[in-house]
Amino acid sequence: MTDTLHVVLHQPEIPPNTGNIIRLCANTGVALHLIEPLGFELDDVRLKRAGLDYHEFASIQSWESLGHYQQEFPNRRIVAIETSGQRLHAEFDFQSTDSLLFGSETSGLPATVLDGLARENVMKLPMLPNSRSLNLSNAVAVVVYEAWGRLGYPGASR
Repeated sequence: MTDTLHVVLHQPEIPPNTGNIIRLCANTGVALHLIEPLGFELDDVRLKRAGLDYHEFASIQSWESLGHYQQEFPNRRIVAIETSGQRLHAEFDFQSTDSLLFGSETSGLPATVLDGLARENVMKLPMLPNSRSLNLSNAVAVVVYEAWGRLGYPGASR
């Protein structure tokens, strides 16, 4: 799991969003990491319905905290996607060992997490003025495909 992108969801709350992300990760070869507490049980029927039968094809691991995840993967760069980011995702230089960190649906990433990251590693997706945020699974899909494409779609069938 060290040569592939990781998606890290910090305290996700809505099962269908995580189910959609499981399906995305299964189809792109991206590993999925869930930072607890989760707003649902991993056997939630809504999670499974959204992920269909892709759970068996996705690499999914949950962690007690972001710190525990970082202890296991100390050499991976954490790249946060947050509405407060200064750089656009299209301007970012992705690496195959990046950990793409997304916050929860209702509150995003906590200030304590953002304060621990280099500002140049906090990016945002462009939106029209007065827009609050995108749906989590949509935001993850946009960033995963941008990063995966820039890396040449490793592992994809042509």
